[in-house]
Amino acid sequence: MLLVGSDDIVGSGRIHVPKTSEIVADKIRAQIVRGELNEGDALPPERQLMDSLGISRPTLREAFRILEAEGLISVVRGSRTGAKVHKPSVELVSRYAGYVLEAQGTTISDLYQARLAIEPAVVRWLATDPDKAALAGLRALLDAMEQLLARGEHDAFIEKVEVFHQALVAATSLKTLTFLSRMLNNLAGKHQRDFQIRHPRTSEGRQKSHRAGLRSYQKLVELIAASAVEEAVAHWRLHLRNANATWTADGEGVRIVDSIGS
Repeated sequence: MLLVGSDDIVGSGRIHVPKTSEIVADKIRAQIVRGELNEGDALPPERQLMDSLGISRPTLREAFRILEAEGLISVVRGSRTGAKVHKPSVELVSRYAGYVLEAQGTTISDLYQARLAIEPAVVRWLATDPDKAALAGLRALLDAMEQLLARGEHDAFIEKVEVFHQALVAATSLKTLTFLSRMLNNLAGKHQRDFQIRHPRTSEGRQKSHRAGLRSYQKLVELIAASAVEEAVAHWRLHLRNANATWTADGEGVRIVDSIGS
């Protein structure tokens, strides 16, 4: 029988004992994540929380700092109304993911290749067993995009392009895949807005490009609706490759993901 001596236990590393502030932050975080606290809810005033939890003001404020750094609450300094609750957001995760990708030297081309790896598989999934409700939602979104083009609202149209990519993946009802896709699309959308500032085009050029893009989206939805699986996958793979070529042209693809710039 193998006995573990005290020297072995000491040598294995110290045991981390959570601070009281971390325990308080864990308790509040769990309530937010489980939906017991909702977006916009106000936490009780400091004095009430201190009394109910049996903690000091410095401990409570340290717990608040932890949660505020995670984007789960916002605190108005000097306010007696308590902290305001925020649900976990993809945008916050995308921002942090951007920091990680930038620190790793991830290129813009790498970002778009990741989307190319995901979305054709999503199209295959959708076209194999089309969902009428999901298709209706995609068609309604495309109708709204067509109205934006008719009014010449190109910046708003680009924002909707990002929404379309997200809605396409969300139509699978796969939460994990949808989360990953939203994170990628948020980063790609940031790049595309920056790209257009640095590479301005005429209104006529934007109209022509966006109109062609819209026709491609409409064709995709109809191919999915017709259960034309292989044709839909081939169409979307070609669309993404063409789009990737546009967004990574003129040395753009070797740029490092920019998570800090405006």
